[in-house]
Amino acid sequence: MGNLFKIALRNLRRYKRRSALTVSLIGVGVTFVLVFVSVSGSFKELMISDITDSYLGDMQIHRRGYVAAIESLPLNLNLTSQEASRVAAVLQSTPEVSAFSERIKFGALFSNFAETTNIRVNGVYPEKEFGVCPQMVSRIVQGEKSLAALQRGKILVPELLARGFNTKVGDTVVVVATNKDGSVNGKTLLVSGILASVTGPGGRDAYIHLEDAMEILRMPAKEVSEIAVGVKALGQVERAAESIRAQLGPQAETQQKPGFEVHTWSQLSPFANIARMIDVMTFFIKLMLIAIVLISILNVMIMAVYERVREIGTIAAIGTLPRRILSLFLVEGFCLGSVGAVFGVLVGLGVIFVLNLWKISFAFGQAQSLTLSPTIAPAEVVTACVMVIVISVLASVQPAYKASRMEPIDALRHV
Repeated sequence: MGNLFKIALRNLRRYKRRSALTVSLIGVGVTFVLVFVSVSGSFKELMISDITDSYLGDMQIHRRGYVAAIESLPLNLNLTSQEASRVAAVLQSTPEVSAFSERIKFGALFSNFAETTNIRVNGVYPEKEFGVCPQMVSRIVQGEKSLAALQRGKILVPELLARGFNTKVGDTVVVVATNKDGSVNGKTLLVSGILASVTGPGGRDAYIHLEDAMEILRMPAKEVSEIAVGVKALGQVERAAESIRAQLGPQAETQQKPGFEVHTWSQLSPFANIARMIDVMTFFIKLMLIAIVLISILNVMIMAVYERVREIGTIAAIGTLPRRILSLFLVEGFCLGSVGAVFGVLVGLGVIFVLNLWKISFAFGQAQSLTLSPTIAPAEVVTACVMVIVISVLASVQPAYKASRMEPIDALRHV
C-alpha cells in the first residue's frame, strides 16, 4: 500500500498545474461550505436566542387547549395554584431546566386618562422572568433597566403604545380588565420603562408584577396562564420537553388530572420556519460541494487515464494485476481529495477567525445590534472532509475501472 501512495503522489506531481488547479477547486468548495455553515449557524443561533431570551422562553407549559385559544387569552383555561405547583416540582427535578417563570396573561384597556386602547398584559415575577429571558433588560429602551422596573405598582409599556399615547417614564396610567366572572376592575400604575418590541412594530405586550395582575383580575388565589421555561443549552430543548411531558403524565384531561401541553419555541414561533430554511440552504450548499468535487476529480482522472494509456499497457504487460492498476487510480483520487480537503479546512478556519475579528453586526427584531460570532463544530469539519474524500474516491472508480480493463497490446499501440 505504501508503494501505491508513492507512485500516486509521483504521478500527481508530474502534472503539477492540473493537480494544483484541482486541489484549489476542491479547497475553495470546502472553504465556502465551512464559512457558510459557520455564518448561517451563528445567525440562526442569534435569531433563536433573540426570540427565546427576550420574551418567549425555550418552551412553555399550558393547560390543554390554551394555545388553541391563545388569541383570546382565556382566563378559564389558567392553571390553578396546585397545578402550577405540580409543574414547578417537575421542572425543578429536570436537570436540563435552568429557570422557569409563571405568567398571567390577559387582555385589558390601557388609559392615560385622555385616551384608551387595547393592550395585552403579562403578570410576572421579575426575578423569575429575567432568569428565563435574560435579554429582556436590553429591550428596555427608556427607564429602569433592572428588576426594579417590575416591582409592584409599576408597568413596562410597549414602545409603539408609548409613542402613540405620548407616554413617558414616570407617567401614571390605568389598566382596566374583566375577570373570568365578568366583573370589571382597574388599577393605576407608574410607567417604569418603555419596552422595545421583538416581533416587529405591532408588539402590544406590557409587563406588570404578577401580584398586581392578581389584584386587577380579583383572583382569590394565584392562577397561571403559562409557565415559560429556560434550558441550559439550545440543543437540550427537545430532550427536556420530552422528559417534562413524560413526568406530567398522559395528555387526557379529567377533573382530577388536568391535561398539560408542553410546546417548544419552534412550535410557538413562526421564526422556526426561517431556521428550517437555513438548514435547507445549508444542505443544498453541501450538494454543490459534492458536485464541484465530483466534476473536478472525474475530469482529472479521465485525463490521467487518456494520457497514460501506453504507460498502463506497459505495466499491465509486465504482469501488474488489473486490481493493482485499479487501486493505483483510486489512491490518486484519494490523495487529491485529501489534500484539497485539508487545504480547504485550513483556509476556511482562517476565514472564520477573520470574521470573528471583524465582528459583523446587524439588527434583528429589537433595536440593539447583534454581533455574529461564526463558529464551526468539529463534527461539521470532519463531515466535510469525509464527504470530499469519499466523493473523490467514487469519482475515480469509472476511470480506474476503465484503465484496469485495458488490453496490454491495444494500450501499447496507442499513440
